[in-house]
Amino acid sequence: MSAANPFPPEVIAAVMRHMNTDHADDCLVICQGLGGQPTATAATMSGLDAEAMEFLAVVDGTEVPVRVPFSERLVERRQIRAEAARMYREACAALGRTPRPDAS
Repeated sequence: MSAANPFPPEVIAAVMRHMNTDHADDCLVICQGLGGQPTATAATMSGLDAEAMEFLAVVDGTEVPVRVPFSERLVERRQIRAEAARMYREACAALGRTPRPDAS
């Protein structure tokens, strides 16, 4: 853990596992709508720090890194869920899609 990343490796691993297992479609939507990769066909979360969530998106058959900033610097684990949900809702809006009702 450092000042740049208040989250220990086990927290990052747990968040990545949850996002990639339970919210794989959301990762893709976030990369398409907020990550500047509208033609991405797949995405997995690859990391996070206090400032952003990181993904690997597949664009034209090639993995490209995507970094999507949080709305504020995070300092507590509980903030991650709220930011992931916000990113998903904002990405849906940017893409003209209706978010799932449970995306809160």
